[in-house]
Amino acid sequence: MTPNYAVRTVAIVTLGFLILPVIIVIPMSFSSASSMSFPPPGLSLRWYSSFFGSSVWVSATITSAVLALISSTLGLLLGSMASYGLCRRRIMQRGIIESNFMAPMILPTIITAVALYIAFAKIGLLGTLIGLVMAHTILLVPYVMVVMNVAFRSFDLRQEQVSWTMGASWYTTMRRVVLPQLGPNLFAAWVFAFVHSFDEVVVTSFIAGTYNTVPKQMFSELILEISPTITAVATLLIAFTVASLAGATLIMKRSVQTV
Repeated sequence: MTPNYAVRTVAIVTLGFLILPVIIVIPMSFSSASSMSFPPPGLSLRWYSSFFGSSVWVSATITSAVLALISSTLGLLLGSMASYGLCRRRIMQRGIIESNFMAPMILPTIITAVALYIAFAKIGLLGTLIGLVMAHTILLVPYVMVVMNVAFRSFDLRQEQVSWTMGASWYTTMRRVVLPQLGPNLFAAWVFAFVHSFDEVVVTSFIAGTYNTVPKQMFSELILEISPTITAVATLLIAFTVASLAGATLIMKRSVQTV
């Protein structure tokens, strides 16, 4: 067996090991059994009906969607501006500044959660929607910067310089030259941020207070009672995540082909 085939075999086996639990959850969500069992004795949509018919789950879904929408938009704005400044300006101690921005992504989430819990408790934002949005935004900025750093560094600076030479302002240059060409990258960064915010549970559990999101509700259900409804929720989250990331990847590939 050649080294290439050995590497591919190990990669396929590892990927299968990681995906196997996800694959098992999907058929269990269509089970007709009253408890979680695999393989399912029959097929039914009862657990999807239970999800959509529950005011608790619907409310948690709306909260997650609103929270992800606001925080991902703020994360995109702040992360893009930070990335542009670091890529286009000569800044002393750039490595330290970038490390500071990337810290929420590098550090264990529980450390960030405890730090935010202590800080927000002192300033009165604990258990508020504003505090929850701020916490999620802090977590999302690094993910936006990872995508936009590559985009800004690969974008030809001469196009901006020509625009400035012709008398355009910075705002006009960004609006008519930079943003139209980096639109797919911005959309991909926003999708990644939205999905990450929607799925976040550790920081949310520390900061949310009475606000309930889908991951937080799933965690609570697992502690109190293991309901098969969770398998339906997990399947919907898997489908949503895969579809979102696939769409973002497809748009980025098409944008690269048209350049």
